Amino acid sequence: MLKSKRKRKEVFDTVLYTLPAIVLVTMMMYIPFIMSGYYSLTKWNGIAKDAEFIGLDNFVMIFSKSKEFSNALIFTGKYTLLFIIFSNVLALFLAVCLTKKFKMANVLRGVFFIPYIMSMTIVGFIWKFIFTQGFARLADITGWGIWDMSWLGDPKLAFYSVVLVGVWQSLGFYIVLYIAGLQAVPADVLEAATVDGATGRQRFFKVTLPLLGPSMTTCIFMSLTNGLKVFDIILALTKGGPGGSTYSVTLQIYKEAFQNNNYGLGSAESIIYFIVVLVVTQVVLKIFSSREVEL
Repeated sequence: MLKSKRKRKEVFDTVLYTLPAIVLVTMMMYIPFIMSGYYSLTKWNGIAKDAEFIGLDNFVMIFSKSKEFSNALIFTGKYTLLFIIFSNVLALFLAVCLTKKFKMANVLRGVFFIPYIMSMTIVGFIWKFIFTQGFARLADITGWGIWDMSWLGDPKLAFYSVVLVGVWQSLGFYIVLYIAGLQAVPADVLEAATVDGATGRQRFFKVTLPLLGPSMTTCIFMSLTNGLKVFDIILALTKGGPGGSTYSVTLQIYKEAFQNNNYGLGSAESIIYFIVVLVVTQVVLKIFSSREVEL
């Protein structure tokens, strides 16, 4: 009898503490997602009382007539690829350096982490000032032509400028994750490799790097999702310009729904992008999880 009461109390407590979270998640995620699916089948400007049902016309338009969405998808793919590569390579390199014992190690860890805790919009405006005013001042001082280039006015340079700012802002977060992974590598395994005659480079590539599998999977997955949802930095830096060359998919959806007042087409684009992100993230997560080495 006592066990039965205790069990009922545990069930009641579980329901009581999880119900608010379930209600909030349902209201903030599931219901809007279902409504977005419905509006993707309609023509609606966000103001009219009733939405006109048009079936799959929005999806047909996206795949057959809309070049803006496909261009935004290509830009986002290229941005995400470079963001993943530079973020992880630089973060791993700096994490290895910062795990060495020297006086300024802890200070440098904090310095690299500071940009990550800043608002991405603020970071974007800071770098916009640097690209337009700071580099012009450096060009006057040094006379080097590289500082006098139109970093945000040239379509090709604007792309790399956005990548640079994105990597700079998030680098500290991945450094922290890699440092945690490096510190978790057993010292006796590295000592055994040294006794066997392995050089420093061999220890890193043959021992340390394979054991960093869980950290690498986490960092690559996080950088993948952050790259795919890039929005704030582009909005602050270029607003999609010049000539629409830096429009990400999220910015394209925002423009279509909230600037063009075409909520039906914007919802259709968001549904398509949701499927793309879901497939890509699951495939990448599966590939890297299968290559992890257990300690």
